[in-house]
Amino acid sequence: MTEDTNARIDQLVKSHDVVLFMKGSPLFPQCGFSSRAIAILNHLGVEFDSVDVLQDQAIRQGIKAYSDWPTIPQLYVHGEFVGGSDIMMEMYESGELAQLFGGEQPTAA
Repeated sequence: MTEDTNARIDQLVKSHDVVLFMKGSPLFPQCGFSSRAIAILNHLGVEFDSVDVLQDQAIRQGIKAYSDWPTIPQLYVHGEFVGGSDIMMEMYESGELAQLFGGEQPTAA
């Protein structure tokens, strides 16, 4: 990864409270894992920014090196790497993700 790409990713991670690197957009996710990550964040009522890695090959490859995590999506909260969709799901099911965002786990309607 180039220094420029690393700096760009670092800026994205540190300039947003919650940022999801994903395939596609929140309105049109391009893979099931990104769709699941969006659904979890939406269900928790979390405001977040997103980065479509499909729009920038350097970011798509660079984010994997930045986090030392091989898959996308990737969630960052307050500059810290949280995990991918499987970890998000485990944290959601345990209530840990809701706690991370300072709230209660929503109940099913």
